[in-house]
Amino acid sequence: MNTFKNQWDIKSNWQLIFPVLGLIGLIYSSYKLSNLFVKDSMLFKVISTLVLSIVLLKFTLFLFTKLEKKWELEYRWEMIRVFIVFAITGTSSVFVGKPIIKLLGITKDNLHPSVYWVLYILIGFIFYQILLLLIGWIFGQFNFFWSFEKRMMRKMKIGFLLKDEE
Repeated sequence: MNTFKNQWDIKSNWQLIFPVLGLIGLIYSSYKLSNLFVKDSMLFKVISTLVLSIVLLKFTLFLFTKLEKKWELEYRWEMIRVFIVFAITGTSSVFVGKPIIKLLGITKDNLHPSVYWVLYILIGFIFYQILLLLIGWIFGQFNFFWSFEKRMMRKMKIGFLLKDEE
């Protein structure tokens, strides 16, 4: 356990919640993905879930090594926290976007499907940005995500909205 703590720069036991949540999310995602491909056999679902979990874990650890140099985080375990925020935000933006679309009266029936999907993606994108900051704040990573948003806005050529912040 000490090796694991040292590898992830974990100084306090409460910080272990993030690797645990990360593994739970990874296994759950693997299970949901395996349900897309395996319908009948529970044994094959379990095997495919285990295989997908290992593949996703290896891919995630690969991403950590690449992003560790790029992201300015104090501890390695914070990377897990950032990934959790991205995952929750992506899912939440879909759940928030759907009712907003319905509230605005936008449906596939009253709009051309391409226009509907463009609006759906645009509204989801707007709420994604808001939720990213909110959920980042809840997880104690507001400064990281605010810097992330500012960089993204500058790359999208809408950095003028930032009032010349640096």
